[in-house]
Amino acid sequence: MEKHKCGWCVGDPLYESYHDNEWGVPVKDDHQLFEFLILETFQAGLSWITILRKRENFRKAFDYFDYKKIANYDEDKIADLLQDVGIIRNKLKVNATVSNAKAFIKVQEEFGTFSKYIWSFVDNKPIKNNFKDYKDAPANTPLSDALSKDLKKRGFKFVGSTVVYAHMQATGMVNDHEVSCFRYNEV
Repeated sequence: MEKHKCGWCVGDPLYESYHDNEWGVPVKDDHQLFEFLILETFQAGLSWITILRKRENFRKAFDYFDYKKIANYDEDKIADLLQDVGIIRNKLKVNATVSNAKAFIKVQEEFGTFSKYIWSFVDNKPIKNNFKDYKDAPANTPLSDALSKDLKKRGFKFVGSTVVYAHMQATGMVNDHEVSCFRYNEV
């Protein structure tokens, strides 16, 4: 018998695999948190499946999301990235990735880890919502508004409340799996 899954992922094997194995699983590792943050910023204005299909290209282009390397990218590296057809070639988003890497490191210096900083917004435990249909999940919340505002204050770019809420969902800070989804009680 096939397990029930959130409606947004059904029908695409890549989407279903992402849903089944990653989406909503609490992430405390700084490297993974940075990868998701950058992928979410590139997703702004696009569909998530577009980003997932280019994820490996993003990993290669951005030194596997090594934020210490990215923080030191120069104009030549940025120019190379803007020619890379395997990623989203948006100059503002590419530049934001470099400034976000620098801001990420500053947060680590202040809090010890980025994870400690970001998870403090949910008292270090996931918020478990109770949505019957994924369409009932909000695009943003007062909490994502507050986190977005704080990230911007710390120098992050492309971190509007909707991007931040998507990051919270992806990294398990909020559990927005449908209550009938087999992953709802697993994550």
